[in-house]
Order: sequence, then C-alpha cells, then structure tokens
Amino acid sequence: MEGWDRKTGDTPPLQVELFSLPGCRQCQKTARILEELAAGEETPPFRWRQLDVVEALDHAVELGVLATPAIVIGGCLVHTGAPSRGQLQRLITAAGAGNG
Repeated sequence: MEGWDRKTGDTPPLQVELFSLPGCRQCQKTARILEELAAGEETPPFRWRQLDVVEALDHAVELGVLATPAIVIGGCLVHTGAPSRGQLQRLITAAGAGNG
C-alpha cells in the first residue's frame, strides 16, 4: 500500500482506497492529497492504496463505485468525485474517530 510512512511504522487500523483511472487528472490530484495527509499529523493514522477501477472492477462494483475518483474508507464508499483537501481530511478524521 502507498502512503504509509509515519514514524511509528505500525500498521494503522484505518484503510483508505482510492479508485481511479489512468490519465484522470482529478484522480492524480486526490492521490497527491492522500500522500500529504498520510505523511502529516492532521488526521488519524491511515493506510491507503490506489486502485485502477478497471483492474479492480469486481471490488469496485461490490462497493458501488460508479465514477472516479472514488474514496472508500473502512470498506464503505464515502465520496465520489474530486474531494478537496478539507473534505478528505474531515472524512478520514471522522472515520478514525469511529475506529477508536
């Protein structure tokens, strides 16, 4: 998984998935924001990975992904479309609060 490089090295309980398509500029922007948030201290620790929606089509269909970028946290689709940094931060923080 990408994006996990905080000091502890422990596996965080919160899992974030980004469904994207190659060449999708909004998907690339969302991935950059996730990288920054994962490396920072403004959210609870989380681990994330980026999935090509076509290659992971069965998983995407299970989750109800209909467009990209799509954000899945803890196995639940929580956002479709290009989120702002603030939206992502709030989604991850809210999910992390429910995790503890």
